[in-house]
Order: sequence, then structure tokens, then C-alpha cells
Amino acid sequence: AKAEPATPTSPPTAPRDMTDPEVLLFLGDLARAWPDAQTELHYTTPFTLLVAVVLSAQATDASVNRVTPALFAAAPTPQAMAALGDEQVGELIRTIGLWRNKAKNVVALSRQLLAEHGGQIPHTREALEKLAGVGRKTANVVLNVAFNQPTVPVDTHVFRLANRSGLGRGRTVEAVEKKLEVRIPLPMMRDSHHWLILQGRYVCKARKPECWRCAAQQSCLYPDKTPLPRPKATRTGA
Repeated sequence: AKAEPATPTSPPTAPRDMTDPEVLLFLGDLARAWPDAQTELHYTTPFTLLVAVVLSAQATDASVNRVTPALFAAAPTPQAMAALGDEQVGELIRTIGLWRNKAKNVVALSRQLLAEHGGQIPHTREALEKLAGVGRKTANVVLNVAFNQPTVPVDTHVFRLANRSGLGRGRTVEAVEKKLEVRIPLPMMRDSHHWLILQGRYVCKARKPECWRCAAQQSCLYPDKTPLPRPKATRTGA
């Protein structure tokens, strides 16, 4: 079973897509805002990255990072993870959402890696998506982060930000991904994944974007920008 995040059906959108010069300006602003951007998931090998990304579906990276040290200490390889089994993996990850299903998937994909790939992580999206619990977004993250391929993983943060800013609007994750693949210049494609996730996670938030502190405020096409909050009045003594 796949465990990819659900796609919002009606994200707030810019009135149009950015032009190519506007795309460059917007991404340049984000690059300066996040110069050292990288995944916030903790991992040491392509296998531990794959497992961490599978666990992160519908869960925060912080919650995953709290359970993976013990998990990877017990099972750093597909062989060890398969030997650990569903129940023991489940005990180690039970504080994250959907942990029972994720435990089964992690063990199952480990067995698939051993049976079909000699215990190695495949380097293609098609092969990765055949693994238990691995959908398109997870496959793209592994290809991008572990193997330096210019993929554009679209999670809920990227989906929201691309629609809201005008970087690449679309009603589905795959539609947004296809737009971003043709609109983002190839030299910026791999790093832009991290810029977009971090910007969406910490600045362009779902309920209310914090536009007043956005480095790309001027290049973003979203018309309903959130103004700087007024300071709360302080009470003075009588």
C-alpha cells in the first residue's frame, strides 16, 4: 500500500503562471533565503533515506527523526530490517502516524530489495515505485537526494507554494510536477526542491502565509499577501 500525502483539491492560487523571467527572479530569491538547504530527514545511506521518506508520509520530519536513530541502530540494512520483522519495527516507530502500515511497508520493501535488487536501492523512478509504500513523491525524493538526479518531488508544501506563487499552478500533484519540470531551469532543479519545501514549511504556511518575512514577496504573484501583524497593545499600570 502506498502512503503518499493527500492532495488538497482547491489550493489558493495566483491569477496566472509566472513568466520565465519571473521564475528566475522568484527562485533566485529563494536560493538566497535558503543557501544551505537540504533535507531535514536524518539518514546515512540511500537505504536509510528511503526508509525515512516512507515513514515521513503524513508525518512531520521531526517526528520521524525522533524514531529513526533507534530504528537504524537496530536495522541499518535491508537484511537487518527484514530480519527485524513487522512487530519489532512497529515497536520502534509507534509514535508516528500510520505506524502499523508503515512498519509492514518498510519490512516488505526491504525484502523486495533483497529479492529483486541485490539489497541495493534502484536508481529509477519506475523501479522505486514498485517497492511497498513508495509512491511518486517518495521515489523523486530518493532520486534527488541520494542520487543527485534533477527531479522535482511535490509534497503538500511544494504543491501549495507552486499554486499560491504562480511558479506552476495545477489541480493535482502530478500536474504541478510536470509544470515545474519544464519551468524550472535544469541547473536549479535539484536544489529548488529543498528551497520550495523549506519556504512552504516555515514561511508560506497553509493557514496564513507569513508574507511580511518572505524573501520572495516581491516576485510572488499571490494577490492576497498577509501584511505585517500589528504589535499587541501592552497594558500599562494604573
